[in-house]
Amino acid sequence: MAGSWRAKAQAGGMLLALLGWVSSCVTTFVPLWKSLSLDLNELEVWTMGLWQVCISREEGVVECRAHGSFLALPPELRVSRLLMCLSNGLGLLGALLAAPGLEGWTPCGDKPRLKRRLLLAGGATFGTAGMATLAPVSWVAYNTVLDFWDSTVPDIVPRWEFGEATFLGWFAGAFLAAGGLLLACSARTTRASTPPVPACRQPPTAGHHPPPKPADLVI
Repeated sequence: MAGSWRAKAQAGGMLLALLGWVSSCVTTFVPLWKSLSLDLNELEVWTMGLWQVCISREEGVVECRAHGSFLALPPELRVSRLLMCLSNGLGLLGALLAAPGLEGWTPCGDKPRLKRRLLLAGGATFGTAGMATLAPVSWVAYNTVLDFWDSTVPDIVPRWEFGEATFLGWFAGAFLAAGGLLLACSARTTRASTPPVPACRQPPTAGHHPPPKPADLVI
């Protein structure tokens, strides 16, 4: 029963972590972190990502332009680039570490201690990748809220708002963290559910004689 629970927890954790990793990779490269609609020209919608800015027109034409210099970017975008790339690399490393630790992985079946360590390392790596995704997305979202409610900017100036990638990044970080936690918990359960060693049978104490058999009582 415990083995079945562990297998389900490991499969669910791996699925969540992989889904979060793929979503994090998509969040890194899509130019949808911020969106801007112009009141003077409602036919154009501006979107911004970590790597480029795009303009979508009503005719369905999308024009994108890459950011100029890395040093010219705002601090939150510079740090977000580094953290998101780190998250993608950690997610791949976590998958490579956790896969051999799964119960269905046969090459390491005769090494339960190694499988447990790999599973713990993979879960911790996935959790770190989730934190590395949540931090930049939340930072960019926080600055977006501050800029939107900045009272020093005139009301006629357009304001940047949340893009779809912001919400996708939050879900990606949550999936990575939840998947890593499930993998780590299943590894701890593996250790706790080890069957106890049977107690050794103690020899009879000195001075204690076994009861006589019926045959010995016959004269």
